[in-house]
Amino acid sequence: MSFLKKWVGEADLPKDLNLLLIIGGLYALSGALSNTFVNVYLWKQSGRFIDLGIYNLSVVFLQVFTFILAGRWAKKMDRTIVLRIGVIFLALFYLAVLIVGENATSFLFLLGGILGIGYGFYWLAFNVLTFEITEPHTRDFFNGFMGILGSAGGMIGPIMAGLIISRFDKFFGYSIVFGLSLTLFSIAVILSFYLKRRPAQGNYLFLRILKERQHNFNWKLVTSAHFFQGLREGTFAFVISIFVFITTGSELAIGTYGLVNSGISFLSYYLVSRYIKKNKRKKAILAGGIGLYLSILLIVFDLSYMKLLIYASVIAICYPLLLVPFISTSYDVIGSGWKAAEMRIEYVVVKELFLNSGRMVSLLTFIGSVYIFGVEQSLPYLLLILGAGHTCIYFFIRKVNIKAG
Repeated sequence: MSFLKKWVGEADLPKDLNLLLIIGGLYALSGALSNTFVNVYLWKQSGRFIDLGIYNLSVVFLQVFTFILAGRWAKKMDRTIVLRIGVIFLALFYLAVLIVGENATSFLFLLGGILGIGYGFYWLAFNVLTFEITEPHTRDFFNGFMGILGSAGGMIGPIMAGLIISRFDKFFGYSIVFGLSLTLFSIAVILSFYLKRRPAQGNYLFLRILKERQHNFNWKLVTSAHFFQGLREGTFAFVISIFVFITTGSELAIGTYGLVNSGISFLSYYLVSRYIKKNKRKKAILAGGIGLYLSILLIVFDLSYMKLLIYASVIAICYPLLLVPFISTSYDVIGSGWKAAEMRIEYVVVKELFLNSGRMVSLLTFIGSVYIFGVEQSLPYLLLILGAGHTCIYFFIRKVNIKAG
């Protein structure tokens, strides 16, 4: 990977950094290939929004508890083992989907649970390893290159999957796509054995960092903001792709939607990272939150594929505008917190706990509303209520005040 060395300058790129980039790239491409289409796959089998809500709730529910457990294990055992467990479960998920085939809707809790466990172990370990493997002079490069890999996967994966699925009858195309994802994660498992062992140390003080909200007002604000972030993401993460499929009846249209969204996001993330400085963060968060809420008006009452493509373009601009300064502010608060270096795992776990709690509330509200009032009566108003989550982020972050030094 000599071209990467030229990018980062004269500094040597350690073997583990290269391996972690490859593993992250495989994850990004595999997820982009299949994640969206799993929901469509289930929808084509059942045609019930409530089934999708149950599936996604089981993913988030198991992810919360796995993240807490993975944090503990990351303090007690080799971090590379925790990463390997996550990748293995992600591979097992696609293997399970292939095995159950057209009976997938009979195994919603099982499939969602396997995926949630995989997410929990993978992301906890990946975040910790990123911090440990990178150095100050390689960290910006690593994060930037991972962003490029994620955007590239987001552009290539959905359109490739859409082309494959649309060329075959019934569910055979889905089997090919899920098989490709299984192969990519299997390669990632093999590569993980070449990572240098990283023994763990220290006590796991998850509850202490959770209680830190009582002593650190900034930390309370940030965790509350993450709850509202999850409030929108829980439902919107799967509903939009189903809207595209209902409107067009085409998996290729879903791939095109993903291509448009990821292509504009790629440029937006670059521009926001370059031009939104620290003193402009709160205004950017407000603008991004308002834009994300207004975008819902495009799709909530009158659906068309063109409006969905416009929606994809708008959120591709607004998400980076909100998330880049929001994430930076969150890590600034963590960095200024009590024993930040020693407790970084616990801070990440607590942050994810609030984010996924918001997702769970969102999905429970979705399931309850659809069950009681039906889809047509409840969904438009539900999206308008839950969609305000990102706008609410500003009202917490505007009060954050990190003292210099």
